[in-house]
Amino acid sequence: MKANYKFSNLCGTVYRQGNILFTPDGNSLLSPVGNRVSVFDLVNNRSYTFSFENRKNVAAIALSPDSNVLLSVDEDGRALLVNFKRGVVLHHFNFQKPVKAIKFSPDGRFIAVSHDSHVQVWRTPNHLIREFAPFNLHRTYTGHHDEVLSIEWSPDSKCFITTSRDMTARLFTLDPVEGFRPKTFAGHKDAVLNAFFSADGKTIYTVSRDGAVFTWKAKPSERGAESESDEDQPIASTSNGAGSLYHEIANTRWGVHKRNYFKQPGTKVVCSTFHRGSNLLVVGFSTGVFGLWEMPAFSNIHTLSISQEKISSVAINSSGEWLAFGAKKLGQLLVWEWQSESYVLKQQGHYFDMNTLAYAPDGQHIATGGDDGKVKVWNTSSGFCFVTFSEHSASVSAVEFAKQGQVLFSASLDGTVRAFDLIRYRNFRTFTSPTPVQFSCLAVDPSGEVVAAGSTDSFEVFLWSVQTGKLLDVLTGHEAPISSLCFSPTGNVIASGSWDKTVRVWSVFSRSRAVEPFTLSADVLAVAFRPDGKELAASSLDGQVMFFDVNVGRQTNIIDGRRDISGGRKADDRIAASNNASGKAFNSLAYTADGRCIVAGGNSKYVVIYDVREGVMVKKFQISQNLSLDGTEEFLDSRKVTEAGNIDLIDDRGDASDLEERLDTALPGAQHGDMSKRRYRQEARTKCVRFAPTGRAWAAASTEGLLIYSIDESTMFDPFDLDIELTPQALISVLARREYLKALVMAFRLNERPLIQKAYESVPRADIRLVARGLPVVYVGQLLRFVAEHMEKSPHVEFDLLWASALLGAHGRHLRDRAGEYASVLRALQKGLTDFEQLISRLCEDNRLTLEYLIDQLKVKQLRDGDVEMADATARRPVNAF
Repeated sequence: MKANYKFSNLCGTVYRQGNILFTPDGNSLLSPVGNRVSVFDLVNNRSYTFSFENRKNVAAIALSPDSNVLLSVDEDGRALLVNFKRGVVLHHFNFQKPVKAIKFSPDGRFIAVSHDSHVQVWRTPNHLIREFAPFNLHRTYTGHHDEVLSIEWSPDSKCFITTSRDMTARLFTLDPVEGFRPKTFAGHKDAVLNAFFSADGKTIYTVSRDGAVFTWKAKPSERGAESESDEDQPIASTSNGAGSLYHEIANTRWGVHKRNYFKQPGTKVVCSTFHRGSNLLVVGFSTGVFGLWEMPAFSNIHTLSISQEKISSVAINSSGEWLAFGAKKLGQLLVWEWQSESYVLKQQGHYFDMNTLAYAPDGQHIATGGDDGKVKVWNTSSGFCFVTFSEHSASVSAVEFAKQGQVLFSASLDGTVRAFDLIRYRNFRTFTSPTPVQFSCLAVDPSGEVVAAGSTDSFEVFLWSVQTGKLLDVLTGHEAPISSLCFSPTGNVIASGSWDKTVRVWSVFSRSRAVEPFTLSADVLAVAFRPDGKELAASSLDGQVMFFDVNVGRQTNIIDGRRDISGGRKADDRIAASNNASGKAFNSLAYTADGRCIVAGGNSKYVVIYDVREGVMVKKFQISQNLSLDGTEEFLDSRKVTEAGNIDLIDDRGDASDLEERLDTALPGAQHGDMSKRRYRQEARTKCVRFAPTGRAWAAASTEGLLIYSIDESTMFDPFDLDIELTPQALISVLARREYLKALVMAFRLNERPLIQKAYESVPRADIRLVARGLPVVYVGQLLRFVAEHMEKSPHVEFDLLWASALLGAHGRHLRDRAGEYASVLRALQKGLTDFEQLISRLCEDNRLTLEYLIDQLKVKQLRDGDVEMADATARRPVNAF
């Protein structure tokens, strides 16, 4: 099995904190998710997350006007310079202080960065040249007396205006101008959040936190004397239109032209943005309300409540049609089209931790359950959540798909197991126990007829019939809470693991009702069956994974993974990470599709893949390097340890500048209350891991969200069966002689994807069946997988279908005899065919409706023409006077 899995996507989180922004073309939205950056393509309806990671959570991002350079700055002021189109980190840089605002100039030549009460302007590095020190400081601008909150450039990139907590805004010029002093815009009674230039540069708008909007224009006295004193004014170095605009902005005596107020009672302004082309001012308030005003008339276009919590960030795209909003507390990301008053995008992650996940049998969907009591279903190809079930009233502990994939089951601590229909999106069955208990685990038999759940209170396993909803049986025998349940893929037995240090295998469908217990050395945390049902794996609290032969009833292997899963040191740990016993256990296990390897995760930053037969570690993945989370550092920073304890553990919320952030609504001595205000730091851990049915990816429900790792074959070169004559030039010459089978085999031996695609697409339609019949069986699996991947991106529908039909027809017996070996390949092919079917059925349905509409319109036209002809004939008929 190949283990070269790489980070592919982050699904469960859409927004954490920081600013969101649109790309210059207005089609994609960038959102910070923890210490990563996600891109949401709103036109093609897909999302992806860059693989690079900041040291801590991202606080600010900026994208150059040509979309080549992305700057991502974390909470400490450490920045990553990234090639946006390639997703490659070019340079690391430290701004030395936390950054509140960062902005590229409209011409892309400079970057303005807030530096506490100062502003630094840096020259934009060249993304095509690797330099030792690409950041060059242009100038540092001072004058504010408190923290700078925002920076806005003028349209000509020659000036910029900054706002601050000192209740003023200041206008600076990029380069020194003789006789120029920075202009101060004072008069607000609260912190000035943003300032904006109009398109012509003759008007400046400032927005303060208390809901005031000031419009600034040139003072009339200065405007009248401007023609007489032109010679005395400082003149810019250029004489074109941009230079005159620069001259006008820099040398105007600005004064308050008008004062406007939003008049939203009991709320504060949190964020705002301005679209110069249409003079639209968009404002987000602390109550979850946003408003749209047209300037300079200050006419309210509409006001709408879109969230229960404050809107943290707002952005508007280049055309001014789409508005994007991010809500930090709920993790919401919304894109609103204000003209049609409809949502373009509406996504929200789990409010608290994500507890569990399950792959659909076709690998297209992933279901997740969280502490917020919600069950969400995500599309693996687009990365979007398309349905949320919120029927549970407590934390969701487990989710499972039925084998057909159209029914989703979930177990919760509220004492219910629910079945959801994924076609009609409704909860059609609710299963409960005779006495109220909390369900901690769930299993569904392969037929989908029986669902089982284990309890933490009564230590029992309950079995229900899905069709009738009645309780079939209660399995008793465990003496401690049940931690894990798993049905055998053959459907004959069910295995349960408990904290009483035993795994019990129940023959629930046989007359003997036999129970076979396996005793382990510590509490059992997870159990998993091999895909063929002959082997059972169980992980225990002492970090061991034991393997049992189910038929014989004996232990076959053991893996000691304590050292492998051992995570980092937490901020409040009194002992080193290597000596800490907590977290050194696997709480989730999953077999690969072929059963050769097992993936395991636990309460640490690592996920490990083991070879089952050899009992050795194949690869170890670190799910996060985010220092904002606890447990990611191997050694604590001694500079942060004082006589009062670790600085990271000191509650500094009372020093916050905003009153809402200083308030503590929790009762004295109570651990619960407003959980978003908790004082402890989140830990880097994995609560659940699962392999995709195709075997090409695995997913982990972690603190960061739903992490998906997949095999990246675009950069893989794994040649075999090579000789000195086998070259790409030789393959092209073979294709020129129309020896298609030989060319295809040569391409697979070179194992370079572009060559395989060239050989594959060169085969004529009439020769596909002949080539498929002559293909050696050693290449059948590889070609089937290539066809499945080709289906996802290629427009050649019939061509791919002909290849799939020819390969299955010619090598069907070989594939059936080795069904276990080719299971992942066939699932990938099934996924591609299902996508095709949905695409074509949707297209045919659209065409059918269009044709029906055209036929109806034709009939209406014919009736209308017939009435007109009849009327004309009546008008031309001669009238008899007698």
